[in-house]
Amino acid sequence: MPNYKIYLAGPEVFLPEFGKPVFDAKKSMCAEFDFEGVSPMDGELDLGVLSAFQQGVAIYRGNLDHMKRCDAVIANMTPFRGVSMDAGTAFEMGYMAAMGKPVLGYTHVTSPFHHRSIGYYEHGREDLLEMYSAGTSVERFDMPDNLMMVSAVHEGGFRVHQMDVPAGCELTSLDAFRACLIELSAVCTRRSA
Repeated sequence: MPNYKIYLAGPEVFLPEFGKPVFDAKKSMCAEFDFEGVSPMDGELDLGVLSAFQQGVAIYRGNLDHMKRCDAVIANMTPFRGVSMDAGTAFEMGYMAAMGKPVLGYTHVTSPFHHRSIGYYEHGREDLLEMYSAGTSVERFDMPDNLMMVSAVHEGGFRVHQMDVPAGCELTSLDAFRACLIELSAVCTRRSA
C-alpha cells in the first residue's frame, strides 16, 4: 500500500527528545508494511518568536495539517498522567474518526478502564467512589479506556490491542504497535483484492 500515510498519535511527544527515537522506530516499522509513518514532530515549526500560548496553537495547526494528509491513525492509548489515555491523543483519534479515516489503537495496560477508575479513589474502595467523584458514575463497559475512544476503533472494524509490558516501557514498547500494523495491512490487502 505505497503512499498510505499513518499518523502516529501518542504521548511519546513528552519523552526526552520529543520521542524522536520512538517515532523513528515506528516509522521504520511502518515502512516494513509499505506504509509511511507521520509523526506529530515532523516538519519544522518556527516557534522561537512566538509566546508560549502561540507556540501551542502553532503545534496544534501543524498536527492538524499532518492528520489531513494521512490516511489512518494508530494511537498509543496507554494511560498517561492518570487512569485514561493522553487527552491530545484522544482529540487526534476523534479528529480522524470525524474525517472518516481508520482509527487504530493500542495500550500497554490490560486492566479495564473501570477498574483503574475505581482504584484511583481510595485504593479501590467503591464505597467512597461517589463521594470523591462528585456524585458521578464510572463507566462499566469492560473496555480498555473511555467508550468514545474504544468505539472509534471498534466502529472502523478494528480492535484495541492490549499488551502488558515491563514497567517503564509503556511508552517505548512497539509490540502492540506492530499488532496494529498487521491488522491494518490485512484490511488494506482485503480491500485492494
